[in-house]
Amino acid sequence: MNTPFPFTAIVGQDNMKLALVLTAIDPKIGGVLVFGDRGTGKSTAIRAFADLLPPIKVVNGCPINSESHSDVPSWVDTTTKKTQKINTPVVDLPLGISSDRITGALDIEFALVEGIKRFQTGLLAKANRGYLYIDEVNLLEDHLVDLLLDVAQSGENVVEREGLSIRHASRFILIGSGNPEEGELRPQLLDRFGLSVEVLTPDTVDERVEVIKRRDDYDKNPDDYAATWDKENRKLRNKIQKARKSLGSITVDSKILEHCAQICIDLGSDGLRGELTLVRTARALAAFNDKERVDLGHIKQIAPMALSHRLRRDPLDDAGSGTRVERSVQKIIG
Repeated sequence: MNTPFPFTAIVGQDNMKLALVLTAIDPKIGGVLVFGDRGTGKSTAIRAFADLLPPIKVVNGCPINSESHSDVPSWVDTTTKKTQKINTPVVDLPLGISSDRITGALDIEFALVEGIKRFQTGLLAKANRGYLYIDEVNLLEDHLVDLLLDVAQSGENVVEREGLSIRHASRFILIGSGNPEEGELRPQLLDRFGLSVEVLTPDTVDERVEVIKRRDDYDKNPDDYAATWDKENRKLRNKIQKARKSLGSITVDSKILEHCAQICIDLGSDGLRGELTLVRTARALAAFNDKERVDLGHIKQIAPMALSHRLRRDPLDDAGSGTRVERSVQKIIG
């Protein structure tokens, strides 16, 4: 397996890195959508991010990463109650994949040899309790988008075909990346992402030179280069784990909640998911910054990534959605 580029060695792209870190602190925030120019490190950052995630406890041999024996589906043959710790799964969903490979299907080879119907799990089983990553998510076929929306909404994968009737948990955090020039994302799928960030090509000579140097050093010897950044990665990993433990003690006073609601009203965002995401993300940021309560600074910092993809289009407003959010935040809370 190739050694991933170290997450902490990525130059710039602070909003993208922060968004990923915050979902690791509080998975309830939801997924992350990363849109931007080609060659700006989107896929590199997301694959490097897997190295920062804390391990999870799973039942030995369980194909859906069940935490305890009582969670193991009845169709799974394993009877062991022993558990082990594994890396949090980060599963790639390639474009052009069939729905059978995503949901799982009848194991044809086993059925032909043994004469017994057996379920062969798909990517939704492997991604349970982890992350599902879709590169070029805006090019995903509509029927696969519908499939993912159903599972993301219910947290359960249901397979009813070929004489099989299978159900299993499939709770995952969706991460998508893409280039907006290649097409837009359907609103229904867009709404499933908790945070949205835009990454741009570096526009200074110093930053571009540093990117080239680091990538060249990595390409010469990936293992050695990763080892030089292991200390920084470990520090960030420990900071994430500390923030996860303190998350429940972070207070959010009623005035902060009022500001969040007023911002969403002013922007005309649909539903209440905007406010909930805004509060959860601000709380995770406060925990990451080792603070005891959410303040207005946290709201200002994360509002664009929590709300910019939830706005109705205004053809009379030339400002980008991120700018509209910043303008509203400035008006509401100064």
